[in-house]
This record gives sequence, C-alpha cells and structure tokens, in this order.
Amino acid sequence: MQIDRFIEQDVIITTVKGRLDSSSSHKLDDFLAEIPAGNNAILLDFAELTYISSAGLRVVLKATKLARSHGVALAICSLVPQVHEVFDVSGFTTLIPIHPDRGAALASFA
Repeated sequence: MQIDRFIEQDVIITTVKGRLDSSSSHKLDDFLAEIPAGNNAILLDFAELTYISSAGLRVVLKATKLARSHGVALAICSLVPQVHEVFDVSGFTTLIPIHPDRGAALASFA
C-alpha cells in the first residue's frame, strides 16, 4: 500500500493506492493519527484503492471521529465499484460524505 499527502485548495488530500487490510491498515492509521494544524478539511482519495477489509473500515471510522472532534470536515472520493460496495454494505455511506471524484469533493468543502 502506498499513501501520499498533499494540499489542494486548503484541503489535506490523502491518496491511498493498493489494498487496505489487516496487514496494512496500521500504516494508514498512523498516517491519519495527526491532523495537521491550520486545515479545516481532509479528503481521502481512494481512486487507486483496490480492496478494503473491516480493519481498513475501522481506520476510516477512527479518522472520521478524530477529524470531527477537531472540527475538521472529512470526506471520501473516487471509490472503485468493489470498494464502494463495501462502504454501502457496511453503512459507511450514511456516516461519511462520499463523492464521485476529487473535483466534486473539493467543491463540497467550499
């Protein structure tokens, strides 16, 4: 799994490539544990996330709760169909804003 972070339009964008499962979820958890100061929005871009397990969902939920406790908006974008299905089945689509692409997600923070 590869994780990258950059800032676009004052939004912290974290991209994840590969599989997010029990063997890799700790890496994303550590990466998301600290919310950089001075930003009010985080976007998880999962365009290249090919698989997510329950361990990965726990990391996303934990990050969402942490962001909310700091008054930071968090959203997800660009889910591939098989990952989107996991978010649907788990009920995460009702808990976290999910957008079809990065542009739509960035517009939602404006």
